[in-house]
Amino acid sequence: MQDFLKKEMRTVGLSMFRKNFFGIFHGSISAKAKQDQFIINKKDAIFDNLEDEDFIKLYSKKDYRWKEASIDADIHLNIYKNISEAKFIAYAMPPFLTSYSINHDTIKPIDYFGYKELKEIEIYDPKQFDDWYERAEFEIFSYLKTNKTNIIVIKGHGIYMYNRDLQQIAKTIAIIENSCKILHYM
Repeated sequence: MQDFLKKEMRTVGLSMFRKNFFGIFHGSISAKAKQDQFIINKKDAIFDNLEDEDFIKLYSKKDYRWKEASIDADIHLNIYKNISEAKFIAYAMPPFLTSYSINHDTIKPIDYFGYKELKEIEIYDPKQFDDWYERAEFEIFSYLKTNKTNIIVIKGHGIYMYNRDLQQIAKTIAIIENSCKILHYM
């Protein structure tokens, strides 16, 4: 089972890297393996060449392995602990989505697929980035739960998304990115 999850994360991670949703060392992808454990990329993972060694299994009880994990591991853990529907989680920083989010409060797609799939997405403003990673693990899952959504677009930071299907995460992020690209050129 865990080999299958890693293979799927490698495949989708490479696709997302090729679309410029992940940077060389920037982004995160994870899968819930069991009730109290998940698999996430390591902090030094290079997304265009993910291997089994680039992933680490973490338990909800923190131990020495957490030092090797992605900086986003606490955020992923909090989503898994508080949102039972979350099977996969990704954090990406697509360039058009991220740049569009800086000067807008919502994303209102005007293209067919964006409109049909998403209608409108509120952009979450963290107000300041100085202490964002201390607040993020709580604010992100709280926003997702309160707003009954599986997507949070964070102003100037990117997007976190969970789903039961990893390919659906990649597809939805691609639709949002394309919508932001179209809006950018309008």
